[in-house]
Amino acid sequence: MSQNQQFPNREKSLSRELFTSRQAIVILGVFLVLGFSGCNKPPEKVRKQTAVNVRVQAAEIRSLRPFVESVGSLAPHSQVTVSSELDGILDSISVDEGTAVKKGQAIAEIRPTDYRLALEQAAAQLAQSETGLANARQEYERKEALYREELLTRQQFDDISARVRLAEAEVARARSGQNLAKERLARTKILAPLAGSIKEKRATAGDYVRNGSFLVSIVRTDLLKLIFSVSEKDVGSLKLGQDVDFITDSFPDKKFRGKLSAILPALDERTRTLQAEALVANADGRLKSGLFARITLYTGPARERVVVPITALLYDNSTTKLFVVEGDKAREKIVTTGRKYGESMEIVAGLRDKEIVVTTGQNNLMEGATVHVAR
Repeated sequence: MSQNQQFPNREKSLSRELFTSRQAIVILGVFLVLGFSGCNKPPEKVRKQTAVNVRVQAAEIRSLRPFVESVGSLAPHSQVTVSSELDGILDSISVDEGTAVKKGQAIAEIRPTDYRLALEQAAAQLAQSETGLANARQEYERKEALYREELLTRQQFDDISARVRLAEAEVARARSGQNLAKERLARTKILAPLAGSIKEKRATAGDYVRNGSFLVSIVRTDLLKLIFSVSEKDVGSLKLGQDVDFITDSFPDKKFRGKLSAILPALDERTRTLQAEALVANADGRLKSGLFARITLYTGPARERVVVPITALLYDNSTTKLFVVEGDKAREKIVTTGRKYGESMEIVAGLRDKEIVVTTGQNNLMEGATVHVAR
């Protein structure tokens, strides 16, 4: 019997032991790997969201008037050039540039001697003509009686009738001459045609002036024009009589008011703007022609509107949004804006009155973020 045959059971037993040992080693290796993996795995982090510090303000309803803003300047309501209507030597001129004048006030005089003599001559001519007419009428009455008694021919009667008509015409012409002489004498005194101030003076006493010579220019100061332009998109909201408020650098704390009085019929093709004018009362004369003005033109009655600070708004392309605070959470809202009123913006849709709006810190927010309201 061979050795292999003698120990068959021993070989089988040894094989089984080796297989069992290998299984144990594999299982032990697996446990070791799992053990090491479990030891190296970091502990799960406990996530804690940090609150964002913000400042807030409640949306509110205000009574607002729609308006258009512009800039412009003040101009004289009217300006006239006062000229001589006669030839002659300027005897006197009693105003200087800047002098305030009243309507009808005498401001200059042309030497009246020649014109006074002309009036006297015209008066004498009128008296002579009236005497001639009186004589002609007396003769007409005598010859009319003779003509009725047929002691005077028709031709003779027609002659005296013609003489009377000529005498009447002569009187009318002499009277017109006298009136003209009176008018010329009166025009030697040059009067202010309107109340205002002397803007320019070009003559002095002693100058020889002719008919049409420039003496002074007068600007009306109790009423001014405010000239300004509005953009094409706002033209449809303009109506005569609308209120216009404005301020000037000369009186920064004073608001002045006027009324829209003129709307020009055509736009400026270069700037796409339309010129308009407002009348401004200036009884105290404080406002001066040429002053620059910042203008607010009110285009409608007051209306109730929700407003928020401009700083609360965020812009994302064509979308306008803001954040409101509900409890300790931020909620994003898409809104539709209207007009700007100073530091506030009109909200047409998307927000209600008294909602708490984030005004500072909103750039760090997202929907549902935790917020801490700074006091």
